[in-house]
Amino acid sequence: MRAADRRRVSATDPPRPAPPAAGRRGAARLGTGRGRTAAGLVAALLVLAADQASKQWVLHGLDLPERGSVAVLPGLNLTMVWNQGVTFGLFRADTQFGAALLAAVAVAVVAVLLVWLRRAENALVATALGAVAGGAVGNIIDRLRYGAVVDFIHAHAGGWSWYVFNVADAAICCGVALLLIDGLRPRPVPT
Repeated sequence: MRAADRRRVSATDPPRPAPPAAGRRGAARLGTGRGRTAAGLVAALLVLAADQASKQWVLHGLDLPERGSVAVLPGLNLTMVWNQGVTFGLFRADTQFGAALLAAVAVAVVAVLLVWLRRAENALVATALGAVAGGAVGNIIDRLRYGAVVDFIHAHAGGWSWYVFNVADAAICCGVALLLIDGLRPRPVPT
């Protein structure tokens, strides 16, 4: 026992924090800033891995570019689309310069998201930011590799058809929805 630990404790001394649980020394906890940042980074890496793996499977395993479209379920097809725009095909960039410009803007957005992630006030926000950042990076990789984003999930019903999207787009939309939900939650009023 160290000398500092053996000193007498009086009633006026502030309580000392409990030592970390066995096996948890140095581990990031979700309630801490480091823990929230770690949770967001894990979410980003999981989204990125799922996105890139699904795209590789669609391109090289399923060979969707040759097949065009494959019915999976009623109302759900895998349909190959090379998206040269942003989410849902907005702001098309048909040139190599345009693709590089969209990738540069996306990199700047990811940088802002990572700064926000380090300051996230709770695990929900951190996870949502990680999902958005991971999805954005997945689409940046496509844009730099192929000049366009690989989209392949096509939901439809009757005469109605949604835009063709990918795992990254879904993660971005879900992350934004979680941020909106967090923003709408009541906050304690400071006294």
